[in-house]
Amino acid sequence: MAGIAYEVRDLVKVYPKQPAPAVDGVTFHIDEGEIFGLLGDNGAGKTTLVRQMVNLLRPTSGGITLFGRDIREDPRHVPALVGYMPQSGAALNRLTVGEAVYFAGHLRGLARKAAARERDLLLEELRIGPIRDKSSARLSGGQRRLLQLGVAMAGHPPVLILDEPTNDLDPVNRKYVWDVLRRWNAEHGTTIVLITHDAVEAEKVIQRVGIVQRGRFTALGTPRELKKTIALQVRVELAFEPGDPPGLPAGMAPWREGPDFLSLMVDHADTPELLANLDFSKVTDIRLHSATLEDLYLHYAS
Repeated sequence: MAGIAYEVRDLVKVYPKQPAPAVDGVTFHIDEGEIFGLLGDNGAGKTTLVRQMVNLLRPTSGGITLFGRDIREDPRHVPALVGYMPQSGAALNRLTVGEAVYFAGHLRGLARKAAARERDLLLEELRIGPIRDKSSARLSGGQRRLLQLGVAMAGHPPVLILDEPTNDLDPVNRKYVWDVLRRWNAEHGTTIVLITHDAVEAEKVIQRVGIVQRGRFTALGTPRELKKTIALQVRVELAFEPGDPPGLPAGMAPWREGPDFLSLMVDHADTPELLANLDFSKVTDIRLHSATLEDLYLHYAS
């Protein structure tokens, strides 16, 4: 039976001269081998929470244990067990791609030959072998994100904490990174914590999610459990010519709209009324969806 990788208890972080805590009494755990998502808007407190989990930021109060040990007891405990991918990686600027991955593995305890083998495998795994001799300071945004991921993965740490891992990646590489992470989790049992504001992408890979708003969890559980809150609703997407929207039945209002689309959350029982009263001469496309993690996020965020 899997144990607990992380346990966070009553965590609070207050920054000087800020009226509200950045993290406000958060309690949760992450199981070994779990893919856990932290979902929230920019400024919700996700990165502050994670920087405390990797011991880069001292909590105002509360505690964090990693595999049963308080992370404050030994400064080497977290780096030995956690591969952390922050949103930026300026520390890599003086190294080539190959050097950065090699030294990351070596510093996590791999002997020189093993670190070299690990480097070669990861460069191939992440499709960045052709740029192995390029300075990390000269990489594109997408190449830099792949390198940061390789540095986090080097040495096979049992936990990966990845802050917006697919930022700056094109759609092909985004999909490929999710595939790599799922495979890494399945083959190595790696615990993966993903921090993101993209609910559509997160739903493809996470097993459990915490939705963060104003430094607190407004929801915590599996997507399937949380979706029960809105399970009796249908998301209706309507497209139309710019500036010429169709009329909606009384009492129905979009929760998201643009110059050429409307998006509504409609109870199952009200869907026939919407379709019966819709002026289809003004609709260029209509799609009905069951509830998604994005709908769930917007439900709790509002």
